[in-house]
Amino acid sequence: MTTTHKGTCFCGSVEIEVSGTPVGMGYCHCTSCRVWSAGPVNAFSLWKSGSVRITKGQDLVGEYAGVPNSKRQFCENCGGHIMTDHPEWGVTDVFAAAIPSLAFEPSVHVNYAETVLPMRDGLPKFKDFPAEIGGSGEQVAE
Repeated sequence: MTTTHKGTCFCGSVEIEVSGTPVGMGYCHCTSCRVWSAGPVNAFSLWKSGSVRITKGQDLVGEYAGVPNSKRQFCENCGGHIMTDHPEWGVTDVFAAAIPSLAFEPSVHVNYAETVLPMRDGLPKFKDFPAEIGGSGEQVAE
């Protein structure tokens, strides 16, 4: 049986559904994610693009692509952030906080060279991204 999780934007006008299991969960420390999320770090859950669907409010979903390979989607009604599509990688980042029933189990930090909030949790910390997705693969110390 496939696991399904439901989530919403801040006001509930846009509803999403993710199915299966995430291909990865972790923290992004890049300036783009920090500014977009208005926080010192962004908690992500990555899903195969076909595993994520908008089930309500598609007409209210706005999109902003401020950096290559990141199509950020938000509710035009409340401004609540929903997800970021990464078409080059074939995954969609659904903000972990937008899926309340998901047990968030981070396994990695990406773009840690840009951190403003050091996190000493023993997880691997990549300077940028793992080599498998086009990064340097270089890790940095906590």
